[in-house]
Amino acid sequence: MTRRFSHAQDASGRLHSQSMQTLTELNDQFGIPHVLVFAEGKGGLLCAQITTEACTATLYLQGSHLVHWQPAGQKPVLFLSDRSNYAPGKAIRGGVPVIFPWFGARTGARTDGPMHGFARTQLWQVAFAAVSGKDLHLTLTLGPTDESRGLGYDHFRVAYELILGSTLTLRISVVNLDPEEQAGTPMHFEEALHSYLAVGEPEHLRIYGLGQTEFLDKADGFKRKKQTEDVLTLHEQTDRPYLNTTATVTVEDPDLGRRLVVAKQGSKTTVVWNPWSELAAKMSDFPAEGWRGMTCIETANVAENGVTLKPKEAHTMEAKISVEPFSGSATERTQ
Repeated sequence: MTRRFSHAQDASGRLHSQSMQTLTELNDQFGIPHVLVFAEGKGGLLCAQITTEACTATLYLQGSHLVHWQPAGQKPVLFLSDRSNYAPGKAIRGGVPVIFPWFGARTGARTDGPMHGFARTQLWQVAFAAVSGKDLHLTLTLGPTDESRGLGYDHFRVAYELILGSTLTLRISVVNLDPEEQAGTPMHFEEALHSYLAVGEPEHLRIYGLGQTEFLDKADGFKRKKQTEDVLTLHEQTDRPYLNTTATVTVEDPDLGRRLVVAKQGSKTTVVWNPWSELAAKMSDFPAEGWRGMTCIETANVAENGVTLKPKEAHTMEAKISVEPFSGSATERTQ
């Protein structure tokens, strides 16, 4: 699919970001009666409130952060901490944070900058909204800011497309807009759609799709290991970027009676994360028992799977989350 990435330049040819969109402008240009309304959310942050025949959802423009998605007739699919920060420049805990242009702490020639990059705390621009069938199609964009330039990212554009319906499709595209196509600088980045899935007891989950796959065990000094079992079960703090995998991951949840299926394209990393009790107790924006109701299955390109783009090149990564019924019991996991 061919995509056009619009951008603006100053007299020196440097990209610059657009001005902040007001609430009136957003509703006048992109609002859809009874479907898409822009409003002030928690902390006065602007958000999009979505109601379709197929789902309800809420997205904050800061970070282009989806905090709620609930297909009709289903329980909410995303976990959101009730201790989240809602303030300019503060990351929200839960939902689907957009991680770019590095994952975790920045490493390499430069080590400055916030955890998980700057995209999840920047204000994104709404670029497109339309209803197709029962689904809402929504696109937001992010370009250079004073913060990103200070961190060495001056020539890029990110487009984030969401298709919200009975399934959830999240598609992030990044382009290197260095104006010097022949002698320009390649852009290297990591990315993740850090989806917090709402689940029953984590110890009852059965996670399929990662058997015989190597991972970095961040809970054990980043040691490189291999999951030899076909089914992953959780019993302790888990923080694993699984490398060189394009597989669909299925989370079987007997407590909530459903399977959550995370399919992906353009991604070679899947991250599984649950902080468990000890780490959860140390997180100020996370309830002490919150780990019992969530597990992250993240669509990503990190570590050796990071992406390098030459000038004018683009890359797209997609995650698709769907819900299936499941009538099994927790006892089946040991049989």
